[in-house]
Amino acid sequence: MNTESYIFVAGASRGVGREVVKFLRHQQINVKALLRTPDTRPELEALGVRVVMGDALDITAVEQAIFGPEPISAVISTIGGLPKDGERADYLGNLHLIDAAVKAGVGKFILVSSIGSGESVVALPPQALETLKSVLVEKEKAEQHLINSGLNYTIIRPGGLKSEPATGNGVLTENYRIAGTIHRADVAQLVCDCLCSEVANHRILSAIDRNMTYGQSDFEILNLS
Repeated sequence: MNTESYIFVAGASRGVGREVVKFLRHQQINVKALLRTPDTRPELEALGVRVVMGDALDITAVEQAIFGPEPISAVISTIGGLPKDGERADYLGNLHLIDAAVKAGVGKFILVSSIGSGESVVALPPQALETLKSVLVEKEKAEQHLINSGLNYTIIRPGGLKSEPATGNGVLTENYRIAGTIHRADVAQLVCDCLCSEVANHRILSAIDRNMTYGQSDFEILNLS
């Protein structure tokens, strides 16, 4: 990343996305954020974020946002949530972001997904799986589209999310059988650490707090340096 380039963040209005933006701006990294509603625009602009309005479900809006005057070196997507008009942003929104990033020649795409997606389905108990099944299917489709896109990617699957301050104990592992919880601020730090790590390239990683695992506590942690 050079001083002129921007990190494009989709999902910056809340949760992990907002924590990512705060972390990047604290590091004086240029951020451009795609917002669907203006509620958090003043707060993000106060942090020095370049805000563009648009819905990730609208491919034209996504392309206009990514193809703007600011050079985009990486895209981070944390989008997902309730279906709009029958479509979930988890897949279709990410599909548009990935396709636009390919067209723009973006250097890296970090997708924040969820433990339970893909082969990590084995990490979830049946009850949780039943509850989350529909969204996990969409997240897995987004992961596969990114893997097949030709982009340099990192897929991060957090465990159960908490909104408390960072503990500093967030870790990444390629062990897809691991489950646990993690604070959103710790996920954000791991996401930002992956931005500049070549070790993270073309990997699918589970993110948990090392002190909040379920069951298995002995696993290999990925060292990003």
